[in-house]
Parts: sequence; structure tokens; C-alpha cells
Amino acid sequence: MPVAAAILWAQWRTLRNHRGRGGSVWATVVSAIWYGIWGLAAVALGRIVSEGGNTTLIHNVLPAGFLMVLLYWQVIPLLLATTSASLELRKLRVYPIPESQLFWIEALLRVTAGLEMILLLGGVSLGALLNPRLPKWASLAVLAYILFNLLFAIGMRDLMARMLARKRVREASFLLFVLCATLPQLLMTRRPPGAFRLLAAFGGEFWPGWPWAAAANLMQGVQAPFAALVLSLWIAGAALFSRWQFSRTLTFDADAAAASSNPSAPMAGWRERFYRLPSLLLPDPLGILIEKEFRFLLRSSRFRLVFLMGFTFGLLIWLPMALGYGGNRFGPMERLGGLPFLARNYLTVVSVYSLLLLSETCFWNVFGFDRSAAQFYFLAPVSFTRVLIAKNLTSLFFGAAEISMITLVCASLGLPMTSMKLAEAFSVAAIMSLFLLSAGNLQSIRHARGVNPANSFRSGAAGRFQAMLLLVYPLMFSPIALAYLARYAFDSEAALFLVLALDAILGAMIYRLALQSAVESAENMKEEMVAALSAADGPIAA
Repeated sequence: MPVAAAILWAQWRTLRNHRGRGGSVWATVVSAIWYGIWGLAAVALGRIVSEGGNTTLIHNVLPAGFLMVLLYWQVIPLLLATTSASLELRKLRVYPIPESQLFWIEALLRVTAGLEMILLLGGVSLGALLNPRLPKWASLAVLAYILFNLLFAIGMRDLMARMLARKRVREASFLLFVLCATLPQLLMTRRPPGAFRLLAAFGGEFWPGWPWAAAANLMQGVQAPFAALVLSLWIAGAALFSRWQFSRTLTFDADAAAASSNPSAPMAGWRERFYRLPSLLLPDPLGILIEKEFRFLLRSSRFRLVFLMGFTFGLLIWLPMALGYGGNRFGPMERLGGLPFLARNYLTVVSVYSLLLLSETCFWNVFGFDRSAAQFYFLAPVSFTRVLIAKNLTSLFFGAAEISMITLVCASLGLPMTSMKLAEAFSVAAIMSLFLLSAGNLQSIRHARGVNPANSFRSGAAGRFQAMLLLVYPLMFSPIALAYLARYAFDSEAALFLVLALDAILGAMIYRLALQSAVESAENMKEEMVAALSAADGPIAA
């Protein structure tokens, strides 16, 4: 396809000209480790499926497994607020490219959103080929299920992107999505009447009309003609839905949707007083730098989305597990010797999760929203140390505001909360923030990249972000884990807070050293840093 080749060539030239060597090496290493882990899991699944004696296990597990694949493929990118690689339609709309070709290129790009699941399904497909008790067309069923997920992902991505682009309905749309995504978990946890029937239906045990159940039945040769018909209808429906959404996105004016009338005078006055608060409390230039960060972040769709996710999606996604296993509510669980870990530390877990959501905008790439304007920091008569401190104080403020919102929501829901738990949550979050700021200042200088603040979702494969979570965050959380081990070993809250105090001292020392190193790196790499922030995207947002 000459159009696809031209787009890929332009994208390659863009990356080659603007991406630094260090960033490419780091991205390659992280991606290799992350997808290598999933590749090993795919090999293990392939060996299990290839055994002829595992047909009963395959029959019992396969529908639920295919359902988990669909949920991971469609929900995890939204959970991480990422859309993976996709076409920059604004740059391609002016060229005479047929809409059908753009659609199929977009479909191929959606592979990056679910590459982990494609690896697992590939292992299942190869294992099915080697299993003598499965029909010969078993692998085709897996490939058809991959096609269904690819097509469905396009429609979901375009629908959510348009909903979140509308300024007046952005937050309401996201809250609706949060409720829809977490309602099944809450129903299963509370076990209301009919919950078991709902679970059985979605697991494909009673109704073979779900796509995951149809794919599983077709793979095993159970009611193969009916299963093939059902799966074909789902694929056709996903194709029509995605093509419809893609066509609407092509003619969608994001700027017009995001525009709104001027806010009312009382609201504008309240916002202006809030924006001016740092300048009133802190001396310039620190106060005015923080005021600038306040204004910019709160006007950014990307930041508002992840901030909203912290005290909505973050609360609800962990709530079913914190309520107790097997439907138990908060209370003693004799068979486990007490409350589960998430129930005992629910506020702390959600607080740390909210910091992870904010990390992409507040820690890892603090100059991303500045883009080419970051060159002003090197021209103005203000030390770069003050610039970094201002950005760090802003991040700490919004982190504290996020945790305060989480605390208020937990209190309004009547969840168990004590002063000790509040102190624990804020202490852990503060220490975690010190480590995030230390690493984030260096990352923001050495691997700076421009970010469009108008985009609610982060462009880029979710796998790389998850790999960073897997590799970096456990290292940062290890000193805090020692505090919990101390509490477990000595059965004392005093031991927990003593080790947390030592962690805070360690974090402050590391932050000071990292800040000095970041300032020196900024002075030595200012041309490369500004060039990376000023780089324009290619025809593919990656």
C-alpha cells in the first residue's frame, strides 16, 4: 500500500531527526524487558494448550481468559489514560488519501495498544495447532478474536476521544465511563440477588452469544457453525461501529468542541484569586513561577483527566478488593487471620495509585507542557534551580490536593478511617513524592519531550509505561516496604513511622543530590533539551 509506506517513511524520518539516542536506547531496553516477560508467558500458555490431556482445563478457563483479554485490551489503555499509536488526522486530512486506507492503517496501529494480548493469543494459537484433540481451525478462531479486538478498539478510542474533547461534557463523560467500568466489580463484591447469574452470563457459561464465548467454543469445536456465525456477526458489528466512529472523527472539529463561552464573572473571579495565591504567599520569582504552573496545569485537559481519575477511578477500581474477598465487607476474616492488606491500607494504596497517575504530567516530564517556551528559562535572569523547585512544589501541592480529595470521598462513603491511617497515607505519599521528584527531575532533563496539553489521552504505547511501572516503581517503593516489614516484625505502628522517618531523611538527601545533578545536566544539555521539546509530531502520534 503506497500510502501506508509513505506515512511510515515520514514517521521514521521524524523519529530519526528528533529523538535522542539515549531516549531510544532506554525505550528499546525497557520495551525488550516488558515484552520479553509477556513472550515467556505466551510460551507457557502455548505449552499448556498444546497438551491433549488439558482439554477439560481449556474448556473451563478459555471463555474467562478471552474475556480478560478483551478487558485488558480495551480498558487498560483508558486506565492509564493512553491511546497508544494513532494517526495524526489533522496532518493527514489535507492530503487526497482515501478514507478506507486511513481506516485500515489506524487498525494496524491499534496493535500497539494490545501487543501484550496478541503475544498471549499467539501462544494460545500455536498451542492449539499442536494439540491433537482440538480442531484444525482452532488457530483461525484466535485470529478472528484478535481481529474483533482490533476493530473494537478503534471505535472505543475514537468515541472516548471525541467525548473527552467536548469541554462541557468531558468530566461527566469520564465519570459515566468510570461507573460503567467498576459497576460489575461492585456487584460481584456485594453479591446482590442475581449477581451470580450476571457473572455466569458474562463468563460465557450460560449464553454462547458473547464474542469471548463464541471464540472459545469455535476453538474447541463446540457448536462450531453457530459459534462461527456469532463471532462473524460480532466482527461485522465491530467493523461497522469502528468505521462509523472513525468517519465521525475525520470530520470532528476538536477546537470547536473544546471552545466555550467566557466563564461567568463570579467563577472567573474565584479562579483568578486561586491562581494568584502562590504570588501572595511566596516571594517572587518563586511565587510567580508556581502561579504560572497553576494556570497552565488547570487549563490542560491531560492534567485534569488524570487528576479526576485519581479520586474517582482510583477509588472504585481498588474498592472491591478492599471490601474483602468472597464478598466480605470490612471486618474480621477468620480464615485469613484478620483484614486483608488492601482493607487495612486502602487509603494508602489509592493515594500511591493517584501519584502514579499524576507522575506522567507532574514528575517524569515537567517541561513537556512548556515545549518550545522552555527556552525562556535559560534566558530569564532566574536560576534554573528555582524553576525546578517551583515545578516540584506545584507537583507536591496537587499531590496533596489529590490525596485530600480521596480522603474526603472515603469519609463520605463511611469507610473506616483513623488519624493513624491518615498520617500513614500522607507520610507514604510524601516519601514517594520525594523519590519521584528525584528521578523525575533527571528524566525531565535527559529525556524531555513535548506534550500537547489539549490531548486528554497520552499518545504512546501503554506497554512502555507499564514497563516503567514494573522496573522503576518497585525500586522507589522498596524503602517504604521496609517500613511495613518493620511494622509486621515488631507488631508496632511506632516501628512503621520510625522507618518512614528514616526514609524521609534518605529521600531528602537523594532529592538534593538529584536536583543539583539535574541543574548541571540542564546547563550542559540545554540545546538538546529545547530541541526535543520543540520537535513536532510526525503523521503518527507515537
